[in-house]
Amino acid sequence: MKYCVGYQLPDDDEESLVDIVGEFREQVDEVYFPWLDMPSGRSPMAARNGAVDWEAQARLEADLAAFRNMGVRLDLLLNASCYGGRAVSRSLANLVCSVVAHLQGLVGLDVVTTTSPVIAGTVKATFPEVEVRASVNMRIGTVKGMQYVAHLFDSFYLQREYNYHVQRIGELKGWCDSAGKGLLLLANSGCLNFCSAQTFHDNLVAHEKEADETRNLRDLHPALCWEFYLRRENWPVLLQGSWVRPEDVHHYEGLFPSMKLATRMHANPRRVIEAYCRETFDGNVIDLLEPGHGPLLAPFIIENAAFPDDWFAKRTACDKRCHACGYCASVLETVLRPAARAGKLA
Repeated sequence: MKYCVGYQLPDDDEESLVDIVGEFREQVDEVYFPWLDMPSGRSPMAARNGAVDWEAQARLEADLAAFRNMGVRLDLLLNASCYGGRAVSRSLANLVCSVVAHLQGLVGLDVVTTTSPVIAGTVKATFPEVEVRASVNMRIGTVKGMQYVAHLFDSFYLQREYNYHVQRIGELKGWCDSAGKGLLLLANSGCLNFCSAQTFHDNLVAHEKEADETRNLRDLHPALCWEFYLRRENWPVLLQGSWVRPEDVHHYEGLFPSMKLATRMHANPRRVIEAYCRETFDGNVIDLLEPGHGPLLAPFIIENAAFPDDWFAKRTACDKRCHACGYCASVLETVLRPAARAGKLA
């Protein structure tokens, strides 16, 4: 399996993603990245609360050049869920074209991943050599959904909630192959499946620069999951997410040429990349996810090595009616361990 990993600017005491990708180059074939403080699916990279990292562009461009020298494909993220009043504006189209043209002249650009049909159409019309990819945040999980925008996108991220729907994946793969489209999967999302607040939260993140400079309500977490998992009776839902264990990646070979690893905001991108490239991990599986809710479980962890051998088979064969099933709750009793017992399996 090949992997597409997310770029983050390292602090002075942190390991560079360039070094990590270099170590795992045989399996990491693509790096995705935002452009400085343009809205995207995560926090702005170069500005926070008015403070600007003026060296960010130079460091980003140097790292992109290093990735290119390794032969790694480059994927520009323009995947905010909202662009406000500029969403259909000429100014947004001009900005997108100027950024893509700059990157084309600097290091070359292979892919633009976006949630916006306007941005998709703009890039496709102006830069036909660049692959245009539908973001996972578009939640496209049906053939109809792909057909509607087939003229705009060359490839699609599968709606993450269907990562364990083998029949649906086969149907989508068949359509994509016949239509000359690509299909990819996000492997390590820690988000709630079918989250009721995803649209709200995605829009808030798109405007995070503004929100960060506003006097906001205290004692309120805009991400529903953090409050949801405060109650221990909800912990079985952690096992009902879309994430795929590193040990189960091989089941997807032949269906997806590449998997996306969420590492843009992860505290330890090396841990994530190493685990998936080696297809094994000994530790708290929640620590591989983004977001990772591990702190809410303390002093417990979810021991990855303790999962039953038939975990993947059960997950793919079940009817996905989680409210009427107790399987994940029973597995949680097996894999939930005090942190001190990590790795000490019965």
